[in-house]
Amino acid sequence: MPLRIEKAAATGFCFGVKRAIETLERVARELGQVETLGEVVHNRQVMQGLSRKGIKVADSIDEIQGKIVAISAHGVGPQVEKEIKARGIEIVNFTCSFVQRAQRAARRLASAGFFVIIYGDANHPEVKGILGWAEGKGIATMDIASVTALNPLPRHLGVLSQTTQIPANFRDFVKKLIDVALVKDGELRVIDTICHDILERQQAAIELANRVDLMFVIGSRTSANTNHLAELCATVTKTYQIETANEIQTSWLEGHNHIGVTSGTSASEQTIDEVIKRLKGQ
Repeated sequence: MPLRIEKAAATGFCFGVKRAIETLERVARELGQVETLGEVVHNRQVMQGLSRKGIKVADSIDEIQGKIVAISAHGVGPQVEKEIKARGIEIVNFTCSFVQRAQRAARRLASAGFFVIIYGDANHPEVKGILGWAEGKGIATMDIASVTALNPLPRHLGVLSQTTQIPANFRDFVKKLIDVALVKDGELRVIDTICHDILERQQAAIELANRVDLMFVIGSRTSANTNHLAELCATVTKTYQIETANEIQTSWLEGHNHIGVTSGTSASEQTIDEVIKRLKGQ
């Protein structure tokens, strides 16, 4: 039986990443170079390409050398923005619109007297930034035990999600939270902050995974949305997560005749095309 390769309906850069990269490249052409606070996207190949076009990464505020800095799609907290401006540095903000929505939700909850719980990876830059908008009145966790350990447990809890999390996992977390939080006149407010693009991409990937006997998920291993795509697909069929076509081993394809390909939001179409060509033996 001939090898069949099928690409998911939603792949490549999401709108936010595409906008950030195109604008960064334009600014770099106009100014000669531009700095970003942290990687604008979690993709080594994309960042290497941007570096060749004069876009440099500052890992901290102290490393910023110029007078203009770009905030990545993951966003930052208000204190970081304040410190940058205090140094006389102009900000070009590329924060994803869905991340901005989560930031506003965190600020709104905190201002209304809610203790904010962010369901997400506490070490991820997006989550750190969102937590900053909670004005010190919150935590980021994926472990319900971290909430039950709060002493005393706040009576008013607001919960939202890192934009790239798996919806089913977020719902399970909220269900557990209801069991521990809704006591003694407690109040729980839940806001859906998961990115619609991520949701559509996850749905397209899982539909494809159900049709094929092998999946390839393309994207950086430091990319949260890519990791979650691979996690989802692996629940259905054999799945490999790769960054480039060079990682593909011929032995992986043995015994498989219908292969699916999808990608995280920071994987370029060029990289996806290279993977498909490699799978076809070209």
